Amino acid sequence: MNQNLLRFIPQFIRIRLQGRHYLQKIIANTSWLFIDRILRMGVSVFVMTWVARYLGPERFGILNYSSAFVGIFSVFVNLGLDSIVIRDIVRDIACKDETLGTTFVLKALGGALTLLLSVGVVRFMHPEDILTQWLVGIIAMGVIFQSLDVIDMWFQSQVMSKYVIYVKSSSYLIMSIVKVGAILLRAPLMVFACITSIELVLGAVGLLFVYWVNGQSIKEWSIRWERVKSLLHDCWPLILSSISIVIYMRIDQIMLRELASDKDVGNYSVAVRMVEMWYFIPMLLTASLFPAIINSKKLSPEIYEARMQRLYDLMVWMSIIFAVFISFSSKYIIYILFGDKYSGAAPVLSLQCWMAVSVFFNVARSQWLIVEGFQKDNLKKNILGCFINIVLNFIFIPKYGAIGATFASLLSMAGANSLILIISKPMRYTAKMYFKSFMLPIRLITKMLAA
Repeated sequence: MNQNLLRFIPQFIRIRLQGRHYLQKIIANTSWLFIDRILRMGVSVFVMTWVARYLGPERFGILNYSSAFVGIFSVFVNLGLDSIVIRDIVRDIACKDETLGTTFVLKALGGALTLLLSVGVVRFMHPEDILTQWLVGIIAMGVIFQSLDVIDMWFQSQVMSKYVIYVKSSSYLIMSIVKVGAILLRAPLMVFACITSIELVLGAVGLLFVYWVNGQSIKEWSIRWERVKSLLHDCWPLILSSISIVIYMRIDQIMLRELASDKDVGNYSVAVRMVEMWYFIPMLLTASLFPAIINSKKLSPEIYEARMQRLYDLMVWMSIIFAVFISFSSKYIIYILFGDKYSGAAPVLSLQCWMAVSVFFNVARSQWLIVEGFQKDNLKKNILGCFINIVLNFIFIPKYGAIGATFASLLSMAGANSLILIISKPMRYTAKMYFKSFMLPIRLITKMLAA
């Protein structure tokens, strides 16, 4: 572990870390990811607030509608391959170039498909809305460059995320400054869509550079048809699961515009983004701990299960603390950051923050399902949630607007997590661990009394 980082850790923890080099590497990797996300979150709050105030609820709603529209089709570039690729490289480093090359080609083809579908469908749905068509097309073009995120997977597999952080943080900060400049110059809405795409291009170029600096070369990548079939066979449940998750997370913004108004989309988007910016916490923890969790399965079932339970405990109680704080302070957060124009976002935020309790846990559970090979069970749960959410959106949005979309999200999440227990034994097993996490204070008190 870097000595500059180590000196910030309390002495009693440093003593326990001596000689445990892999654990030190995990902590260092997680620290880099955490610093990156905290930096991004601070900048994001500042810039998003300024952009939202400048554009107003209606134009901000149109921009977020366009991003959500592209986001639904972007599953074809993500393909749910990340965890599978990381797992395979951790298991067999010799397959690295073949795995990365094959994954890159699949993602690049998926990016092209994303562009074609996004533009084609939005033109069909809104043939007269030229502005939205242009916004969707510009944002979708940038998504193609996400195919080079395979380099990020390589660094994650080696627990070396700091290099990716250098790149993505730099491109994010640069484009954040450009956004501020666009506001000061009173730029039109189209410019903000262009900035979104350019950030992805800069990130892709940066990833190529740090990959080369670390002695790697994309010239060594290869593609093999057997590897294509193998990856698609392993990840097809994850692909369908990703589709259902993205639809679940983004369809509400699309349906709000179709069934309500751009202003509702703007208020809802502000609340959702204030909550979603915290989702980096479970994602970065699982990104760093995933290799260790895989390795612990080789050691013993007891160690493996204990590590998963500790991860669940951490996720559940972090999310509860977060939700309680945001729920009670939502009115002040919205007023201070966004002003009276976004007053309708405050009640949405006070409810939307409780989504974190399920999201944090589901991020951790998805890793367990991948390790155990139960991706299909997660797929069933996500499809259930997606279906319930769409139905409830049709019921609640016309009458309650953005609040209705929030109720639909919460109820569909709870409904999917409950119904899946009827048909899935692995999900029932994880549900027991989930409820055990809620009992953490009692477990700790019992342990203290027993000692």
